[in-house]
Amino acid sequence: MGLVILDRDGVINEDSDEFIKSPEEWVPVPGSLEAIARLNQNGYRVVVASNQSGIARRLFDIEALNRIHDKMLLALSEVGGTIDALFFCPHKPSDRCRCRKPEPGMLLDIAERLRTPLDEVPVVGDSLRDLQAATAVSSRPILVRTGKGTDTEAAGDGLDGAEVYDDLAEVAEVLITELEVGES
Repeated sequence: MGLVILDRDGVINEDSDEFIKSPEEWVPVPGSLEAIARLNQNGYRVVVASNQSGIARRLFDIEALNRIHDKMLLALSEVGGTIDALFFCPHKPSDRCRCRKPEPGMLLDIAERLRTPLDEVPVVGDSLRDLQAATAVSSRPILVRTGKGTDTEAAGDGLDGAEVYDDLAEVAEVLITELEVGES
């Protein structure tokens, strides 16, 4: 069984410079939930690793974050998908914690808790910090053009070795095809 690690905002759901503070503000990127379901149906465990500094900024609390995640998980279950685990960093950038991407702490926690090495595990994000965290743990950095991805790609800095796709649906198609080719 394979593992895929996804950023949340900008990959699974639409991003907002004002933060996703409530379930009402959480809107899936078209095709993202179906992409997760397809990954699940083809033997992939899906884990979310998300910076959520809105908690430290007091824009929303942990209960609101849980309600947002409940909405996401319910919507995902309605299309036959699941997320195995949700990891998040509640700190502000100025806190300089080890779990906030681009630091690798959150990904290392995933590896430890799932007892899974992260070498070449696809890590999908829409920002440079997602790719930097992936590279720091020898994972496979993948940028999507949804969310802030188009701006990240246009900036071009730090994209060496990263694969770039339009959205999570395209990433799922590539990963599933690779799996099928590997089995034949």
